[in-house]
Amino acid sequence: MGSAVVRPFEEADLSGAASALVEVHATDGYPVEGVADPEGWVRSANVLASWVADMSGKIVGHVSLMRPQGEDAVSLWVEQSGDDEEHVAVLARLFVLQEARKHAVGEKLMRAAMEYAQDRGIRLVLDVMTKDTAAIRLYERLGWFKIGEASHSYGEGQQIEAICFAAPSA
Repeated sequence: MGSAVVRPFEEADLSGAASALVEVHATDGYPVEGVADPEGWVRSANVLASWVADMSGKIVGHVSLMRPQGEDAVSLWVEQSGDDEEHVAVLARLFVLQEARKHAVGEKLMRAAMEYAQDRGIRLVLDVMTKDTAAIRLYERLGWFKIGEASHSYGEGQQIEAICFAAPSA
């Protein structure tokens, strides 16, 4: 497998990104929601910007920046920083196929999103399920810092514990 190229998401990437999402859900249980309509989840109306990782013509990873929609990470950051919500975005929908891991694909996707946000004066926040230890290690390695904890609700009244992080300032 060659090196991954990270580039802005294009409409032609939709089916490949949706297929990758379904595969990641099968291997990792992530995301906990969204796989019933993977194309709709990837292409949500609240997406500000997205990127894909392409290896030899196959979509192997994805990340989006989302407009805030009442996420705990946004509320925690606004309370702690005094920033207003208009200058905050949520890093979300980050996934990498198992076969592409150990190629820094997740890091390349994160760096593309972080650069985009920094260029626009946007603070990024996210929440990550406590079970996703590899993702937590990546965020911490990239300088993200914990701002609190939350319960992520999904499905029929299900909940899972999550940690909220904010990106480092530029």
